[in-house]
Formats: sequence, structure tokens, C-alpha cells
Amino acid sequence: MKIPPFYFGIGKKPVEKRTIHKEKEEFKEFHWVLKHAHSGKFYEFIFEMTDFPNINIKNIKNLEETGLMFENNRISGTPTAHNMYHLDIEFFHVEDKDNTDVKRVQLLVNIDPKDLWKNIPSDRNADFYKEDEASFQGTFSDKKIIVASKRGRSHAHEGKFREDDFAVKKLPSDWNIISISDGAGSAIMAREGSRLATVSVNQFFSSPEVLGEIENNINITHSLEDAKKEQEAKENIIRLLYEGVLNVHHTLEKTASEHDFSINDLHTTLVFALVKKFSFGYVILSFGVGDCPINLINNDFSKVKLLNTMDVGAFSGGTRFVTMKEIFNDHIVSRFRITCVEDFSYLVLMTDGIYDPKFLTENKLEDLESWKTFFKDLNGDNDDLAKVDFINNTEIDQQLLHWTDFWSRGNHDDRTLAIIY
Repeated sequence: MKIPPFYFGIGKKPVEKRTIHKEKEEFKEFHWVLKHAHSGKFYEFIFEMTDFPNINIKNIKNLEETGLMFENNRISGTPTAHNMYHLDIEFFHVEDKDNTDVKRVQLLVNIDPKDLWKNIPSDRNADFYKEDEASFQGTFSDKKIIVASKRGRSHAHEGKFREDDFAVKKLPSDWNIISISDGAGSAIMAREGSRLATVSVNQFFSSPEVLGEIENNINITHSLEDAKKEQEAKENIIRLLYEGVLNVHHTLEKTASEHDFSINDLHTTLVFALVKKFSFGYVILSFGVGDCPINLINNDFSKVKLLNTMDVGAFSGGTRFVTMKEIFNDHIVSRFRITCVEDFSYLVLMTDGIYDPKFLTENKLEDLESWKTFFKDLNGDNDDLAKVDFINNTEIDQQLLHWTDFWSRGNHDDRTLAIIY
């Protein structure tokens, strides 16, 4: 017996019940595979309905458990927890809107790798206690500066201390200094070594007498009167910078003696940039021991320059520390730089916790495209959508601190990043 057509309203083309049933069953039997989500990361899945022009998805039940939402054939949002979720798709045929049917699908929300790491606070009662993270924003000469330093996941997982440190200081006569350091993981008091290194170098250059002598010699180098005097002035500047670094070593040596432990227990790297704006441009006096780079990017972002010697690759994976006597030899002169530029867009200092995952190799530190990618990342082009807003910068230090929490497989060291802009 033939089933009569089933009509829906005057003027509409008749659609048989069996056709409606067939199209609904085809949709129900279709194997929808929802791509996997990750907890804490933005997720989007769009139902492509080209093959089902007469089927409308009305709602998806149980979706609220995931933290996602459904609208216009699109699931989106940030899932809150990892799990296997069973979702019920409520749908109807356009010619039979009153009869809703249900199709079940699965959505797997994978655990965020970050959630596998514990975040155990460091011991506040321990000697040389240090906060697990720190940040700073302020002025630096006539420019601005932001710094963020965060304990790495490897240390947080075991309740150990942040071994990185930094110090920013306004000095007499419009000089400014930024220093950062990375304490050695093998040194039991590295957290204090890094703190002392940054504080003591900044304190040494707080002397008006030292700065006055540096400035006098800088003026000689730009007088263009006598090449021999100019060379002598440069040597005098480097001598004063050398005295500052040697003072750091002596401070660490004295501290180790007072607390009855080896100076090796304070092993730390050190880089610093001593900066002043003169009538002829910015003078940047820099130094580095270890694997923390200092980079200068010019005004139109067309050139990048490394302002220190990097101790990477030459020591079988090891690095050099300011606590080591052997760095104070004839080769130490090559660790100092005297740079003068009319202007610049960014002066950047970082520890290897930033450098390793973001630049991978030393060669990339003077690769302009790598730096453009790096600043796109800072501008929010990353999995976390974390953005550092250099224009509307009310809480830019907190933005930078949040950005440093990025995920990079195998890179879980402390992270410190300073940007002068």
C-alpha cells in the first residue's frame, strides 16, 4: 500500500514521511568525530551541514559541563577540565520542526600539560628566602622598562626556589642600570648568588665618582680630537666596568666566607646594561658572563645586535659564572661592549629560560625574523593568547609575568625577561 504524501502548509511542496525519516536517520548514523580539546585552551568545532541541508541542530545537551557553548552550528570556548564528555545533539528536520530527535557524540578534553606540574610554594623559613615571582615597570632614562621573573615549573614542582633574579636602579646624573642573573641549578645557594650579583653591581655603579669618571671618558671618545686619547678613554671605561664586575666577585666571595660555604655554592651568571642618554645619543655599556643575551633593536626594527659574549656551546653544555676566578683573565675585555646609538626601539635582556624555547640557538639572536616572531608572540600570537600591550600599559608588568608562563615542552627553567622600550 502506498503511503500518501505528508503535507506541511498550503503552497509548500509535499514531503513524504519516509523521506523525512530517512534524512533524520542518515544524520543520526553519520559518524561525527569531534576533534579533541585541551583544558584551559580555546576550542572550536564547526558542524559542516552541507550533506544535511534539511537538518537543523537545535541544542547540545551536557555541553555546559565542559565550559563550552553552542551557537550557529559551532561549539566554542575554553574547556575547564579534562574528561570524556557524552554530548546529546538535539536536532530536527526543517519539514518536521515539532519532532526533535537526539544523536550522541563524544568529546575528549585532554589534560593541559601544565596541570601535570605541581606548584609547591618555596619555604618562607629557609635561609635567603626569595619570592617565587617578581615584576617591575617604570622609567629608564627617557624610555620605559618592564621586567618579569618567574620560577620555572621544574623548581615549582619540587618546591624549590626561583634562582633567577634582576635589579633595576636609577643612578646619579641620569644614568640607569638593569642587571639580570641566573643562578646555577647545581649550586645550593644559587638564589642568593643571583640576588647578590644584581644588587652589588647596581650598587657599585651608584657611586657619583665612578659615574663621573665614566662620563668624562665617554666625552673624550666623542671629542674626535686625538685617536690615542680616544683609545685610552675606552680602555678607562672598560677598566671601570671591570672593577664593577670584580667587586661582584669579591662580594660573593665574602658572603660565602661569612656563611661558611664555598663560593661555588653561589654560582651565578650576570649580564647588565648601564645606560645614559647624551646629546649625541644613547650610550649603552654592557657586560655578560653566562648564557643570558642582551639585544639591541634599532628604531625601525630593521637591525638587531647582540651586546654581549654568550657562553654557549664551547664548554660541553656548561656555562661560565661570575663566581669563577678564571673569567678574570685577559679575555675578559671581550665581554664588555661600548655602544652608542642615536635611538633604539628595544633593549632586551633575558635568561636562558626565555632564550632556549623562543630562540633555540645562539645564531637566532641576531636573526631579525626571529625577533619579529618573538614580538608577535608578545603581542598575543601564541596558544595562550597572552598579550603584552606596550601602548596601553597600565599593568604591563603583570601582562609580561602572565606571558612568561607559556608552555614549551622540555623547557621548564626559571624565566626572566627585561624590555626597555
